[in-house]
Amino acid sequence: MATQTQTLRKAPVQMSRTHDYLYDNLHVLASERDHARATFKAHTSTDRVKRVPVYKTMFSELRHHPRFQMRLDVTDPVPKFVSRQWRGYADQHREQILRYTTFNYDPSVQVPAKEYSTANVRGNDRYKFFRRPIIPFLQQVPPEVLLATTRHDPLAGPDMAVERPPTPLTRTVEIQTDYRDSEAQTDPYTPEYVVRPGSAPELLTLATLSYGRGLPAGLAEVEMIERARAKRAWEATLPPLNDTSQLEKRKKMMDEMERKEWALRESEIEKLQEARLEVLKQLLKQREENHQELNIKRLDKLWSKKQREKEGRIKKIRNEHIKTIRKLTEKRRKVEGKLERRDVINDFSNFGSQSYAPLTRVGIFIDRGSEQFVVKSRHLNTYQGLMELEASLPDFVTQPRIKAPRPKTVTKTGFVKRKYRQEVELMDMHNTLKEEKLKGQEEPKPLRFLQKIEKPIPRPPTPNVEVPSEEEEERELGVIFLQQVIRGRAIQNMMYEGKEKRMELIRELRSTHALQDAEQTMKKQEKQATLALQRQRRLHEHQESLVDEALAKVEGESLGDMFDFLSKELIRLQEERRIHAFSMLAERQRRIREAEESGRRQVEERRRREEDEIFKQVVNVHQNSVDSYLESIVLDSIDNTADAQARFEVSELATKINDVAYDMEDKRSQLESEEIVADLVHCFLIPEVKKQTVREKIKRDQRKFLLAAHKEIHKDSEDVISMYPRVPKTAETSSTTPTPDTPQK
Repeated sequence: MATQTQTLRKAPVQMSRTHDYLYDNLHVLASERDHARATFKAHTSTDRVKRVPVYKTMFSELRHHPRFQMRLDVTDPVPKFVSRQWRGYADQHREQILRYTTFNYDPSVQVPAKEYSTANVRGNDRYKFFRRPIIPFLQQVPPEVLLATTRHDPLAGPDMAVERPPTPLTRTVEIQTDYRDSEAQTDPYTPEYVVRPGSAPELLTLATLSYGRGLPAGLAEVEMIERARAKRAWEATLPPLNDTSQLEKRKKMMDEMERKEWALRESEIEKLQEARLEVLKQLLKQREENHQELNIKRLDKLWSKKQREKEGRIKKIRNEHIKTIRKLTEKRRKVEGKLERRDVINDFSNFGSQSYAPLTRVGIFIDRGSEQFVVKSRHLNTYQGLMELEASLPDFVTQPRIKAPRPKTVTKTGFVKRKYRQEVELMDMHNTLKEEKLKGQEEPKPLRFLQKIEKPIPRPPTPNVEVPSEEEEERELGVIFLQQVIRGRAIQNMMYEGKEKRMELIRELRSTHALQDAEQTMKKQEKQATLALQRQRRLHEHQESLVDEALAKVEGESLGDMFDFLSKELIRLQEERRIHAFSMLAERQRRIREAEESGRRQVEERRRREEDEIFKQVVNVHQNSVDSYLESIVLDSIDNTADAQARFEVSELATKINDVAYDMEDKRSQLESEEIVADLVHCFLIPEVKKQTVREKIKRDQRKFLLAAHKEIHKDSEDVISMYPRVPKTAETSSTTPTPDTPQK
């Protein structure tokens, strides 16, 4: 018996999904290049390639006729609202802002807050908090798997600590109230209203005002209401339009009112311009103050930085100076080259020596590790703890009852009595004499270091040198002196150059370490002279500033007046041009309206002639329609009578034929039924179709005649209208009796 095996292959497990770089918050990409690589990989993955069957060759096994073809899916699986950008731009932007604010002082730049991932305990992260964590020493049965605990280095800096979101000062808690949103509204409620027919309340003119936009009413709104009332009263005093005798008066009143309105608008525009100018001045002043404050802060920051650098340099120079002075002192102390041994007894007997109080610069810190002996207790660090400690102590600690003992050898005033003082003196004298007796004569001390003095070796005879002549000796001495002078001058120049290079340091050291009274007095004189010069310079600058301020004030006033005059002239010219433009537009509108009115009058006259002709034709049509109506009534009555008679005869004939048909239906065969159907089609259906085609043909033929008749009728109507022109409107209104040419309606 043969066996058959089948290999089952599992699908490969993907380490990450295709679009995890967009959806997963834990998927982190190092740079924008990795993001572009992940995007390219997602777009070129095989998940979007699908097999599409070819229906014509769906069941084919031939190579040149494939069953399916590979096609790329056009639809994008990622929705449009999902951002395709790299999520590291926000962190890079925040780092750039932090770097900018570190090296530049700019209060307008705000560093965006860092966003931390928060766990929604009541929402989609609630399942994470259903069970308690595995804590070995709190469970009776130890767990099978224990996770390694993280060890925190106590000496690690703040950078190595795990970042966590800062604890908020406030917390939002959801509550449910018994009030609705409408009960906490900010705008006042306006009830619905109904206007009585035929009345126009004055309050409705304020319907456009709302709370915050005109309400509650201020001075401007009250003036607007008063102007509206005055305008309504003025409109009531205007003469009517149908009174031709008062048209000039109406025109003058309207022109006067228009001038008043223009004057009011000009005043309002001036007020708005002044208010805008004031706001602009305030903004400019505020901007200048902000710039000044920013410059002051920047200068203060720079000055403090330079001051810190200066203090650091001075401190370094002082330390170097102290170190150099210490080295020089030590070097001068050992100028003979003798080595001194350490006097141990002196070191331990002197409590200020290196044994008891070593110097910190040597590298010994006595207080190192002393913080472990500091007592940290609540009773010593807090006021409440001190109060509790004081309350717990007994009374004899805070209120001691020890009294100083009074010696009996003193008087009431506190002096020692003479008897006791003499006794003490005699006792001291006795002890001194006793020590002298016991001391006696001292024995001679033996020699501690016994050395043998050897005789020195005799020196060899001193060699003799020929004595040079006096001229050569003087010449040699002159050369030696000249060399000394040149070398001294060179050293003096070098010292002078070094002094000039380090003159500021020498002055600063002299000012810091002025040891002589003459130098101190010289420094004081220089200081007083410098202060006097500074005071004189300040007075001179103050006078110059006063002069500049006066000149600037005069210039500012003249420039302000000139700019004010120019701005007002500019506004006046603009208003004049605007008024001129408005007048030109009004004139143009008037001409357009006159042209339109003349054209409209011509159209009305032409339309009136057309209406007269139409009326004549309508009368004729009515007469013809009455005749045709009577004729149609007669024909309809004849048709109805004939129809009723025919229906009656047809119904009788149908009953007879129906009975005969039922009898024949019971007796006929299949062949006879087919013959009957063929006869019906031949006798009824085909003739009806022919009849309809004939009717359509007749309609098409009659259409040409109808079009020709319409053309003739319209041609005649145009001729009639041109023959009978329309009477002018003034003549028609003046005549009371109709003419024989005009029909009566």
